[in-house]
Amino acid sequence: MRSSRLPLIFGLILLVGALSLASLVIGPAPITPFKALTALVSDQGSTSIVVRDIRLPRTLLALLIGWIFGLTGAGLQGLLRNPLADTAVFGAPQAAAFGAVLVLYSGLVGALSWALPFAAILGALLSVALVVTVAGRRATVVVLVLSGLAVGSLAGAGTSLAISLSPNPFAVTEIVFWLLGSFEDRSIIHVWLAAPFILAASVLVLSSSTGLRALALGEETARSLGVDVMRLRLLLVAGAAIGTGASVAVVGSIGFVGLVAPHLVRPFAGYDPARTLVPSGLAGAALLLAADCAVRLIPSQTEIKVGVLTAILGVPFFLWVIARRKAELAEMPV
Repeated sequence: MRSSRLPLIFGLILLVGALSLASLVIGPAPITPFKALTALVSDQGSTSIVVRDIRLPRTLLALLIGWIFGLTGAGLQGLLRNPLADTAVFGAPQAAAFGAVLVLYSGLVGALSWALPFAAILGALLSVALVVTVAGRRATVVVLVLSGLAVGSLAGAGTSLAISLSPNPFAVTEIVFWLLGSFEDRSIIHVWLAAPFILAASVLVLSSSTGLRALALGEETARSLGVDVMRLRLLLVAGAAIGTGASVAVVGSIGFVGLVAPHLVRPFAGYDPARTLVPSGLAGAALLLAADCAVRLIPSQTEIKVGVLTAILGVPFFLWVIARRKAELAEMPV
């Protein structure tokens, strides 16, 4: 790690810490920052219940899921060498949601079962494999995006079919709201369900940093430097699928964080893919924490789903990246 990157990482850590504290403070019940921190370490009656049981789990989930989305987004952009790469390009969030909905629809497991993240991860892996197979190894960005759109649409249609055929209207309502993406009513159990998979995904992506730096010079150059390109792809794709599947399994579909976060840090961290991984993860955590704080501050009768807010903000950013770099993207292979 070069010293020039340390101020950026340190600043992002401070930002994540401040937003985490804000997440513990913001809510219907007004709590001061000092009282919120005190309630974490000592019994403060009802304040401790609110902070520990309601706000702390959603804060930890926003931090963990934002981190893995930002990290995998930077890794995939480095792997595919284009600025539009994200798990959403592969249809992974929709496929992960479909996998989770299938096991819920079957009635064999509950929303707090370990089978749920495994099913979501399997769905994400299958979507990535299908997109890569259909698009081919030398596909342009246009072909990649169209393939991902088709797979994501197919998974979304499967989810809609499962919902429409469900005999239980209460289950339908729960699944629909869950698919919109939200940290509302999450407990520490959800944190424990997601955390091991997110940790494993982080290790897989971070272990590929050296290979990503070599790959930026081209596949042939990377191979001449001793990089196993196929292994590198497997590490990053597996990390992205595991992280996405675990996240979708506990909070539903939240998009565009992995797309936006690397773009925010790249002007400061440089264009070396390996150097953007950790800053992008921290930026993703900051973005999702800020979004979760925002949905609690926006006046409405019911809390706006955080997945809806990230989509509203992420789609214009996505279009801006395309408009800004359309000449370069037109001929860019993956």
